[in-house]
Amino acid sequence: MKDILKVGKYEFNSRLIVGSGKYKDFQTTKEATLASGSNLITVAVRRVNITNKNEENLTDYFSGTNVMLLPNSAGCTKAKEAIALFRMVREAVGLDLIKLEVIGDTAKTLYPDVIETLEACEILAKEGFTIMSYTNDDPIIAKRLEDAGSAAVMPLASPIGSGLGIQNRYNILFIKEAVKIPVIVDAGIGCASDAAIAMEIGADAVLTNSALAYAKEPILMAEAMKYAVMAGRKGFLSGRMAKKLFATASSSNEGIIEFKGN
Repeated sequence: MKDILKVGKYEFNSRLIVGSGKYKDFQTTKEATLASGSNLITVAVRRVNITNKNEENLTDYFSGTNVMLLPNSAGCTKAKEAIALFRMVREAVGLDLIKLEVIGDTAKTLYPDVIETLEACEILAKEGFTIMSYTNDDPIIAKRLEDAGSAAVMPLASPIGSGLGIQNRYNILFIKEAVKIPVIVDAGIGCASDAAIAMEIGADAVLTNSALAYAKEPILMAEAMKYAVMAGRKGFLSGRMAKKLFATASSSNEGIIEFKGN
């Protein structure tokens, strides 16, 4: 049986989502994405061209593949900016699955402005968008976003582009308990083991960009991320053993052969 990731009306075979920024060119972006096995690549439409067909366009590179573009509102600091941006994208290219980002601190942490995010989510959901919301690691806000119509919440593991890995695994667990929609760990993934840990603790998916684009071998790292997410997911579904304070023999003492000396 296939393990399908469902986000609103959309279904994906892969639980790894990748980004399109920071690569040296669109061709490398394509090769790394295909190596990752991802079905979904997020695109900062204020920075990467997907709407102007008269210039080099990322959409052309993924034509004929099973990879879907996920427009995001990176660079927006107000709800009204994100709303206007996504309306334009839907009009231009017909995409209604979106990653909502409204950044509050653009100078240092790139942390989201959750108040503006909630406002944008409520309006966009009423307009029929399927929304994946980038948020902080607060289960209260995650639940508010679900109630506002978000189809998935995307809490940060650590600051965007930091590569610090998961600094808040208990917060991720609290969010999983608080909502019924998918929880996708976003921001801070630095290597394959970070992705595996995120999946092992119960995240429904992982999004990463910098870990691939900044790797010495981006395509090889993309492949590593693919298998890390798969392994982490299987590890979660299989149910890990309980932790114990002391050693436990790996085999039973029952029927043990005793040796008697002279």
